[in-house]
Amino acid sequence: MVDAGAHDRGVLPVTAPARIEASALAELVDAVGPRNVLTADHDRAAYERDWTGRFKGRTPAVVRPADTEEVAAVMEVCRRHGAALVPQGGNTGLVGGGVPMAGEVVLNLRRLATVEPVDVVARQVTVGAGASVSSVQAVAAAAGLRYAVDFAARDSATVGGTVATNAGGMRVLRHGGTREQVMGVEAVLGSGQRVRRLQGLVKDNTGYHLGSLLCGSEGTLGVVTAARLRLVTAHPHRVVALVAFADVATAVEAVASWRSALDTLEAAELFLDGGLALVCDAFGLAPPFVDRWAAYVLVEAAGHHDPTDGLAAAVATTDAGDVAVATDASRRSALWRYREDHTLAINTLGPPHKFDVTVPLGVLAAFVDEVPHRVAARVSGARTWLFGHVGDGNVHVNVTGVAPDDERVDEVVLTAVAELGGSISAEHGIGTAKARWLHLSRSDDEIAAMRALKRALDPDGVLNPNALLPRGT
Repeated sequence: MVDAGAHDRGVLPVTAPARIEASALAELVDAVGPRNVLTADHDRAAYERDWTGRFKGRTPAVVRPADTEEVAAVMEVCRRHGAALVPQGGNTGLVGGGVPMAGEVVLNLRRLATVEPVDVVARQVTVGAGASVSSVQAVAAAAGLRYAVDFAARDSATVGGTVATNAGGMRVLRHGGTREQVMGVEAVLGSGQRVRRLQGLVKDNTGYHLGSLLCGSEGTLGVVTAARLRLVTAHPHRVVALVAFADVATAVEAVASWRSALDTLEAAELFLDGGLALVCDAFGLAPPFVDRWAAYVLVEAAGHHDPTDGLAAAVATTDAGDVAVATDASRRSALWRYREDHTLAINTLGPPHKFDVTVPLGVLAAFVDEVPHRVAARVSGARTWLFGHVGDGNVHVNVTGVAPDDERVDEVVLTAVAELGGSISAEHGIGTAKARWLHLSRSDDEIAAMRALKRALDPDGVLNPNALLPRGT
């Protein structure tokens, strides 16, 4: 059933009605309690729409389990009744993977928010899937350590969601993405079987690494209910610099040289003049420099000793224009705002088409320069905003001024990525938005192998059946 008014409201149309058998609904109430099965329109609304406003669906019920036992009970009910489930955490994804686009039951995991005491000796912590990233960062900091995964949505994004999508963020350059931080998981597979490996062993070569398989599977194989996470050193000295460049190519070359020269380098974030102006206008910020530059890199270094002199020396060897440096926490945060507020500023223009992609570093500058022209030539009135993690080739492509269901822009951007040997998803997964384009990054044999895994671990096909894998192949 198509929602005829969805286009006018700035969201993708709903593809199916939301229905569930009364007997199944009663069993779900028995499993988690009546207060945790939401069926009224006003109660479901916040779970049916992603935060960008582009993706909106309908669900017959939002189910909120409190622990792994209740997740398993919900899974059993849905398997027996043939009701599809969409696992959902903080609902901060960008590809519709956590939204009931085809009338699925929403399995919201925010109540699984337990954060256990930090194991300081092992430098690990076990947390529930519903714990926010910022809550993990806070408990790690209290123990004198850090959780390496970090991004602007840290207060709302959940650990379960970041594991499901193998989220990266701004510290991948030094510490790797979520998969590198996951030392073990607890999960309920689509088959109803339970997996629990939370010992946190650094070396464990006893067969298949199911935690790595579930990480990045987008809730299509199992529901992660808890994770054992690696923590890293909390370096006491930090410095942030905002460095301006005449063009993107010079900025990319500079970051490459800093990666070789600085073992303290922790983040390198690229954005452009148009994005900076939008952020300043949207939030009333003063521009960082008197002059305007084509490209900017926000760089952060951290170490046991003050890295300021080393960073300054490295910047001096490049063709940098203006430079702003901050060592105290408040000024560092002020510089970070120019980068972190890009997403919020872009959303003030209406629901954008968002693509988190990766291209080889050698062609990153060409990609950033070329894609806006391709988009404008294909879709009149479209405007492209680019920023991202320049150290690992991850570019966030945002396109505004395009109808939510106009996939011409998707084809332009994702085809350009594939032509350059890149990946159509770097952090947020494939979801429903990119499923039809998966063949651009994966071969037929790889997709067939994924389907075989799906059938083995989710034989009834109840887990997020409309995400990741393309339909009809």
